[in-house]
Amino acid sequence: MTEPPAPPTGKLREHITILEMTLPPWREEPPADTPPQPGLRLKHERHLSPRDYLAMYRRVGAPWLWQGRLQLAPAALDALLIDPDVEIHFLRQNDHPIGLLELDRRTTGEVEIAYFGLIPEAVGQGLGRYMMTRALVLAWASQPRPRRVWVHTCQHDHPAAIEFYRRSGFTVCGHDSALVDDPRLTGALPLGAAPHVPLATPKASEDRSL
Repeated sequence: MTEPPAPPTGKLREHITILEMTLPPWREEPPADTPPQPGLRLKHERHLSPRDYLAMYRRVGAPWLWQGRLQLAPAALDALLIDPDVEIHFLRQNDHPIGLLELDRRTTGEVEIAYFGLIPEAVGQGLGRYMMTRALVLAWASQPRPRRVWVHTCQHDHPAAIEFYRRSGFTVCGHDSALVDDPRLTGALPLGAAPHVPLATPKASEDRSL
């Protein structure tokens, strides 16, 4: 197989994996809301300010180079946060936000788990499993009932992401690729974010090295 050409300077190539489920992963009744730790709850953030949303988005997503919401113009972000078909939840531990879940119902018949993740300090405690279970209960409770619930990930995400989604009941249904700006070079994220992803080289840096 021919290797794709190197991305242009300042760009990253994302290899995207799309996963879906067309039936809930439980046989009859959805699982009860039983948090694995005291003081843990998934809260629907109904009146979230852009500032608070972006602060949490960065805390959860910076290690994995999330940037989609950072690119939105202020008016577009305002519209997203009040859209009744976009549902944003924070996983809270004793009222401190430690996780972000964003459900997108804007496509008829589908629910996308658009964003899902924990702050770095909360990873590895089994909290993601609880949050995904609650996410799926919410997604499949949508009216009318969706024909599918889906999620996507890429090679910049947590290395266990695909296996986590598979264990949650998702099946790989497609692949895609995209060229995106390196958000560490645009200033959207710090230069030190996601050290596992090599920094895209801007043209000016290449010229100075000659």
